[in-house]
Amino acid sequence: MSKLSGIPETMLITLWAKAEEAKKEPPIFVDKKSLELINMIDYDFSKFKKSWLSQLGVAIRTKLIDDAVSDFISRKSEGVIINIGAGLDTRFERLNCKGLRYWYDIDLTESIAIRRRFFNESNRNKFIDKSIFDLSWIAEIEANDSPVMIIAEGVLMYFDKDRVKFILEALGENFPKAEMIIDTIPSFMAGKAKHHDSVKTLKRDNSDIIEFKWALDKPTMIEEMCSKIMLLNAWNYYDYYKKRWSWFGLINKIPWIRSRLSCRTIHFRFD
Repeated sequence: MSKLSGIPETMLITLWAKAEEAKKEPPIFVDKKSLELINMIDYDFSKFKKSWLSQLGVAIRTKLIDDAVSDFISRKSEGVIINIGAGLDTRFERLNCKGLRYWYDIDLTESIAIRRRFFNESNRNKFIDKSIFDLSWIAEIEANDSPVMIIAEGVLMYFDKDRVKFILEALGENFPKAEMIIDTIPSFMAGKAKHHDSVKTLKRDNSDIIEFKWALDKPTMIEEMCSKIMLLNAWNYYDYYKKRWSWFGLINKIPWIRSRLSCRTIHFRFD
């Protein structure tokens, strides 16, 4: 883990945030697998101890995506989930996935190598170690006529608009009628990763700088990225667990500030 850097290292922020949520009273959710992994991994997670905004944001984002995925599974029998940028995500273990046909976890080779140390691959839960921009991974997905949901949690904001557009168009072309869940940041945060409460603690050498490159100020803007996209729903994090946001929640009641700082989970379909 000490050799991790760049975008792959951000998986440890998400892992820490999910494990930390179990210590809250009451918790938004309890992720026993993340708690287990935190105790097994040799890494200085104490660097995130002041990152309470990130922790809460990840917890709410996780809950929103969990609910959307659970709803998809209940609506679509024998469905297929494609989890882009899986890292050490524990959603397959945490949710009731009995109705699914396949769950695919996709990430870079180094990230999947780490994942294989802590998770068991199976006939239903398959790992693919490729960049999402290497479209050869699409041929490994056995979807046929099955309903498909694609998850990209904590991924797309690290790539520029052209690359995001490229992958969305490829997904729309290859998985017609698929649903997709992503999270977005406002343009105010673009280019400011060095000020982010958790990302700023990660290694930032000249060869592998982590930066926020893509943002959306309005959910409807996602439809401009690809002609096949139809927005289904969007959830603003600040509308949930309001007491947990403390003083930051009060600030976000001011309309012009709220519009500039809103982070969202977005649900759409490729039509």
